[in-house]
Amino acid sequence: MTLLTPRELEVGREGGRSSAKPGNRTSRIDANRRRFLRFLAASPLVAESFAQEPFKITSPKDVLAVMDLKELAHSKLPPAHWGFLASGVDDDLTLQANIEAFKHIGLRPRRFVDVSKTDTRVEMFGVKWERPIYLSALGPQKLFHPDGELAAAGAARSRKALQMLSMDTSSSVEQVTQALGMAPWYQLYLPARWEVTERLLRRAESAGCSVLVWTVDGQGGRNLETSKRFARTDTRDCASCHASIKSSMQVEGGLNMSAVTWDYVDRLKKLTTMKLVIKGLDTGEDARMAVDRGADGIVVSNHGGRTLETLRPTIECLPEVVEAVGDRVPVFVDGGFRRGSDVYKALALGARAVGIGRPYIYGLTAFGQEGVERVLDIMNAELAMTMRQCGAPSIGQIKRSSVVLPDRRV
Repeated sequence: MTLLTPRELEVGREGGRSSAKPGNRTSRIDANRRRFLRFLAASPLVAESFAQEPFKITSPKDVLAVMDLKELAHSKLPPAHWGFLASGVDDDLTLQANIEAFKHIGLRPRRFVDVSKTDTRVEMFGVKWERPIYLSALGPQKLFHPDGELAAAGAARSRKALQMLSMDTSSSVEQVTQALGMAPWYQLYLPARWEVTERLLRRAESAGCSVLVWTVDGQGGRNLETSKRFARTDTRDCASCHASIKSSMQVEGGLNMSAVTWDYVDRLKKLTTMKLVIKGLDTGEDARMAVDRGADGIVVSNHGGRTLETLRPTIECLPEVVEAVGDRVPVFVDGGFRRGSDVYKALALGARAVGIGRPYIYGLTAFGQEGVERVLDIMNAELAMTMRQCGAPSIGQIKRSSVVLPDRRV
């Protein structure tokens, strides 16, 4: 090809100061520029740089952040299963708000503190755990991986993490207990028939479960628009799929959500020796009433944005609940946690521990037990790093003054 001469380059730089006629000079410069661009396009180095494919995740070790797993999980799941996992209610705004809210809470790093050793241990109902991150109840998990809850239990066991088992489990509480090496916390939706409730709790107690987590945020029904839209695009025979995945949710007489009153707290307390934790309370009034009625703990939760479009992220509901109950019972929280720094913020606002749901299911879908382990490893490492950066080498040193809340909301 014909390269630009020094004089032609000079003309281009000087904006056309030359003795040549203006019309000829402009056309010649344009022609040379086109030749130069063609030369660049033909260069093997340039072609190679544009031909490189984006980095592909082929194993858990390739994952740098838990949200790297989201699209990989999406690609592996049929539409109906992905819709069940990824959607909220109405316009999915509360689901998004749960995640977005953390971006408006600032950290206050402190310096000149010895952070050479980090202690992330936390105690819950007399049991010490290595870290304040637990696997929330979400099921049936064989919708996402053939090993389902047993893979999650294996990951929790290897990382010494708490597992909360959904009543809607696709593996029995006995199987999960064996895989976990200890009994999980058992999550309950109240059946319509009290004798069914009794039978479920006796079975959980026999398996060794010491904590009952009663989920109460489904009383008014819910509008799962996005999930239904995904299901409509699924061409598989869903009946055969669900027939192969046995769920404990199919109880005699169905569930009793709409008729529940505070009297049922008393009935459950009399029925079981397990600690009673009430999950799905987002206001100080309900939290105070629950403790007055004898609840042993509270989970601040909006079901991952899957019950009501409240537009109130759980991290912003947390301070209200903590203030209402004081030190009388431990307060837990879930909803929107994607980073270890998110966990730190919740601990600073008074949470005893933090539950994750979708993130570990993304890992389960992608890589089974190893995927769940990778999610726990990443979030635990991020939490420990945040603690060191903020001058809080132990959980007890994380204070309310460690964070700055936005002025716009509580």
